[in-house]
Amino acid sequence: MSNLDFPIELINCSSTIFIPKRLSVLEAVKFKEIADKILEENVDLKEIILDFNQTQFIDSSGIGSLVHVFKVTQARKISFVLLKINPTIMSVLTMTGLDQVFTIVSDVNETRSVPDSNIRYKSRSYSSELPPQTHPSIRSYVKRFLDIIGSLIGLGITTILFVPIAIAIQLDDPGPIFFRQTRCGWLGKRFKMIKFRSMCVNAEALKNQVVNEAEGAFFKNKNDPRITKVGKFLRRTSLDEFPQFWNVLKGDMSLVGTRPPTPDEVENYEVPAWQRLDVKPGMTGEWQVNGRSSVKSFEDVIKLDLRYQSHWSHWYDLQLIWKTILIIFTKDNGAS
Repeated sequence: MSNLDFPIELINCSSTIFIPKRLSVLEAVKFKEIADKILEENVDLKEIILDFNQTQFIDSSGIGSLVHVFKVTQARKISFVLLKINPTIMSVLTMTGLDQVFTIVSDVNETRSVPDSNIRYKSRSYSSELPPQTHPSIRSYVKRFLDIIGSLIGLGITTILFVPIAIAIQLDDPGPIFFRQTRCGWLGKRFKMIKFRSMCVNAEALKNQVVNEAEGAFFKNKNDPRITKVGKFLRRTSLDEFPQFWNVLKGDMSLVGTRPPTPDEVENYEVPAWQRLDVKPGMTGEWQVNGRSSVKSFEDVIKLDLRYQSHWSHWYDLQLIWKTILIIFTKDNGAS
């Protein structure tokens, strides 16, 4: 069976799709097409089973294709079952929380004899299993070492700057000093990204009143009215992002990577766009050094993220960090 072969077994109102050894971007796109076709042509379908017995590798695009098919089946009230998941694949589902969303069984008969709430795998036994290496940077000890050293230095600077920034934020717009927002990291794992607050307190509630000037699955408005006076300064100097060094130290982010998207942005991704989640998101990256305020098309974001992934090296990370420092101290640093 080649990586693009998806044998299908149709019995009564149940369809089983046999997933190949890899579920990466090419296979994920093909899988989505096959699943969509099955769901379209079989109006009486009651159950769709994905047999993972042969599958050894999955990346972000693979996760994206599963999420897509799951949402379609849920909308049509069709059972969505993952069968015979190996520890490596299960570690990804556990890390991303999808083990609590998908129905996962070791035997197809379990879906018919046991209540749904009782047939999920227990994720504890897979906690020590390493997820697949979707990109060389993921398991680079050198990159992680640089992240730890850089984040400790950054947090030291943040500590020094905290008092004057906190006072300025309070005088301008009383409220929380920090802004925490859920973002999607490696393989779609969610985490709380922290920044100095640069917007009014109720900014999230007012978001739907602000025009989105970007094209595609991300939000941007160059003159966002929610940004406070102090916030404009913090963004122009990138000081608002300094607390993110904590996210880097924890391992949710890296000093250099891709732009961290919000869950609602990821909700609108087509399967190939999930590739950008094959690496950890970064405090800086290609989008930062290529004029982030001028990047208004999601297609351009994808191109920059994939460019980073294809060009990645430790030396390339250092180059991007140096370029970021130079940009911060220029008049027009493109912050937004």
